[in-house]
Amino acid sequence: MDKYDFSGKKILIAEDEYTNFLYLKALLKKTNADIVWAKNGVEAIEAVANQPDINIVLMDMMMPVMDGKTAATEIKKVRPQLVIIAQTAIALSGEREEIIAAGCDNYVSKPIAGNLLLEMINGYLTKIQ
Repeated sequence: MDKYDFSGKKILIAEDEYTNFLYLKALLKKTNADIVWAKNGVEAIEAVANQPDINIVLMDMMMPVMDGKTAATEIKKVRPQLVIIAQTAIALSGEREEIIAAGCDNYVSKPIAGNLLLEMINGYLTKIQ
């Protein structure tokens, strides 16, 4: 039996790299979560606006059209309680603070450790039940 069951929950994956999206989709498939894909920050904002049942956003920080920090800031203006978990390959000093200041609730570093991400998502979803 799998440890996590996110049945009835919708997770938006904002990620421009198809292989990264496929990894996250495969990781989340066993949780029974409903997955939505946005390929850039603008699509992420539109998805949140059009699908009020999205529970969590996994937001890549570096995307074309609109980056993740800008998209997170815009999303928080309309849905301040929506949990946004940043995904970043950049580990520069001060980056975490910038990500949190942009409105993200937490972040994971790429390459993403699957168990860590699932545990983080589970922690947030149990609070929203």
